[in-house]
Amino acid sequence: MTTDPQPSVRIDTGKAHPARVYDWLLGGKDNYPVDEAVGEQLPPEAKDAARQNRQFMHRAAAWLAGQSIDQFLDIGTGIPTEPNLHQIVQGIVPTAKVVYADNDPIVLRHAEALLVSRPEGATDYIEADVRRPDGIVQHARHVLDFSRPIALSLIALMHFITDEQGAPGIVRDLVATLPPGSYLVLSHAASDLFPELAEQVTAEYAKGGIQLAFRTRPEVERFFGGLDLVPPGLVTATEWAVPGPPAVPEGSGIYAGVARIA
Repeated sequence: MTTDPQPSVRIDTGKAHPARVYDWLLGGKDNYPVDEAVGEQLPPEAKDAARQNRQFMHRAAAWLAGQSIDQFLDIGTGIPTEPNLHQIVQGIVPTAKVVYADNDPIVLRHAEALLVSRPEGATDYIEADVRRPDGIVQHARHVLDFSRPIALSLIALMHFITDEQGAPGIVRDLVATLPPGSYLVLSHAASDLFPELAEQVTAEYAKGGIQLAFRTRPEVERFFGGLDLVPPGLVTATEWAVPGPPAVPEGSGIYAGVARIA
């Protein structure tokens, strides 16, 4: 594994960070009191959503590897929680290559120890912000072959980017760099499935200094514009399963989908 040669190691323990709050929701220990303070004020359903989101990633990654996709660009990686994406895909395609990106320095520290590839494949990590996608793609080109299909993974990331910050354009620009036969994997918190819960979660994150942009189904569907959604289409995280019934038959406030780039 390689990393950005000059990563920032400054970790702001006085301000909550989405990756660390998510770690707390999943029961992890790689977070700080400021992150825990945000997590403790969230409704219990927030932990369910984190678990459901993670399980969707597992199923989608395994399905893609089963389609012989052996290159993955995972942006908004978060603090490693086993099994990680590369462990899932390399368990199916040992030669798979995975590039991870996140903007929290603590993720880099854990990535160096935990995001270790199988000998046949490769993993790489860059500390970067999705709002500057060109830098991520430039780095990824050193590891991934952009003339062959790549799976772009944006798991529970874009609801931290507002439309004013260019969220639709960011996804569009990233997808535009990928060759035909590639895939977009995206999950996103819903504003219209459980509106009261969504408002409560948004308010509590805001108190911790984290802005959220939950979206309706049509608004999430925009991220897949011009792409071919894989059945069952854009559904909730617990409904997405290819093939067969959902792994966990329960309600979810997370939209999820996988789409192919023609």
